[in-house]
Amino acid sequence: MKKIEVRKATPADSKFLALCMLKSSRAGKSIGLFDLIFVVNDEEHLLSMLEKLTTSEVKTYCHYSNFLIAIIDGEVVGTLCNYEPRIATSELLSKALEALGASEKYEENASMVSLCSFQTDKRTWMLDFLIEKDGYSDLLIVRELLKKSLLTASLKGYRIVHTMVEIGSADILLVYKKLGFKVIDEKKCEVFKENFGRSGIVLLEFHL
Repeated sequence: MKKIEVRKATPADSKFLALCMLKSSRAGKSIGLFDLIFVVNDEEHLLSMLEKLTTSEVKTYCHYSNFLIAIIDGEVVGTLCNYEPRIATSELLSKALEALGASEKYEENASMVSLCSFQTDKRTWMLDFLIEKDGYSDLLIVRELLKKSLLTASLKGYRIVHTMVEIGSADILLVYKKLGFKVIDEKKCEVFKENFGRSGIVLLEFHL
């Protein structure tokens, strides 16, 4: 395996981040959360909206500054979002989406999905959008991304790391388990199943 470099994302990575966010949110499904939030039929338009979200003046958890980028031989091969819930709040996300002109139904849809999720603990370090580029499936890439993220979390004083995975997303769940995460809770929700075909969400935890 060639050397893996991990760096913080920049605005120049916004297109790659948008693709990864969309892929991660769909997680093998035909639609994901962002499809419900923006309600657009044109995928290019949807990706454009996600790019703008990553560079929005309102720094949501989707802001590029919360992402790490993995590189091999100058090629971007993966990403991981890591953020502090006490800073990147749901209120900021709503504000940023309003500024982007998200669908009028986004609040209703987002609220529906949030009912099927877990409340983020402001004392935890959160992970999301762990993605490798197509053609790469080496655990070393995600390990390097996670190592960098956990070092930052530790330096900031965090001792607990959380992430959420859809029930049925076997591949990403297996990856997190191999990285040392343990399932600590599960929430099943009929509305989630109706919209996404998945029965709910599992909460995973890692102790630093």
